[in-house]
Amino acid sequence: MIPYGRQDISQEDIDAVVDVLRSDFLTQGPTVPKFEEAVAGYVSAPHAVAVNSATSALHVACLALGLGPGDWLWTTPITFVASANCALYCNASVDFVDIDPLTCNISVTALETKLKAASLAGRLPKIVVPVHLGGQSADMQRIAELGREYGFRIIEDASHAIGGSYLGAKVGGCRYSDITVFSFHPVKIITTAEGGCATTCDDDLAVRMRLAASHGVTRDPTLMTHAPDGDWYYQQVALGYNYRMTELQAALGFQQMKRLDQFVDARTERAVRYSERLVHLPLDLPVMQDGAVSAWHLYIIRLQLDRIAASHKDAFSDLRKAGIGVNLHYIPVHLQPFYRAMGFKLGDFPDAEAYYRRAMSIPIYPGLTEAAQDRVIAALENVLR
Repeated sequence: MIPYGRQDISQEDIDAVVDVLRSDFLTQGPTVPKFEEAVAGYVSAPHAVAVNSATSALHVACLALGLGPGDWLWTTPITFVASANCALYCNASVDFVDIDPLTCNISVTALETKLKAASLAGRLPKIVVPVHLGGQSADMQRIAELGREYGFRIIEDASHAIGGSYLGAKVGGCRYSDITVFSFHPVKIITTAEGGCATTCDDDLAVRMRLAASHGVTRDPTLMTHAPDGDWYYQQVALGYNYRMTELQAALGFQQMKRLDQFVDARTERAVRYSERLVHLPLDLPVMQDGAVSAWHLYIIRLQLDRIAASHKDAFSDLRKAGIGVNLHYIPVHLQPFYRAMGFKLGDFPDAEAYYRRAMSIPIYPGLTEAAQDRVIAALENVLR
């Protein structure tokens, strides 16, 4: 089976992890800060806070921005459930904004329309979470303009997008947002096995996220209520969680950062080849908006069902039977049973639901050979014709 995504682990990666295993620190040592500096430097942000998952990063980002009971967080239905769940962790409420039918990212037009209605109803969001689906940035400049107009804060869910860029700058620099979140799951652009990171330009938000990620405990005298009792002293100054990244994860991540541009280049080559070879098939291929350069975590196709005999379900099954590890990113969050129980229903977000009926992700990763990619293309031709 050709998987839809796969990590690329070098001997240098393995050696770095082994070095940590032989060191004095398996956690809370010097390697996590070194990894954070590498990420922050790459995206040109003053701060990067590494944690044990992108879900944890979303949670501490929401906490840092003061999300709580009575507040609303809006995101897109076409994302992993964590982009919405992070609001519920803070006892806030969730709503969704439909997608742009071309880019499949959050629709700025739909967002503006919903904001106007919410303003009249007195129910504006405190936070909006645009998701950079597949590695392509959402239209952050326009979203930031709406944020200034309607007073909401912005968390970029860039779990797919480290190494991508927008309007000439790397995703994660937070020019158009308060915080950006990355994922380092094995199928992502770089990996720390499990892991995530939040970047920000705001000193205070960085402090709050660090506290939230490590029990709300600090040894920094400037954050304490009085002078330390002694060199042993620490204080809990907030309610926090144990979301720390280990030294082993950070060692792997630091090494992977050295090859980030190489990984993105390899993914881009494969994406370009797909777009050239699949253009004759009854498919809607990925559309890039002006100013965005994708990191190509995913290559998402959408079947033109009116031009093929197979159903979406049958085409997916036939490709799996042919050894092609297609996947679907994502089932609209509002259609999950947990969210239906909140009152969301079929028909709430028509463009997201139409996407779900036709979409599938085909294999793309740096180690995908031309021969394997040709197998994917041939299988698609057989199934769709």
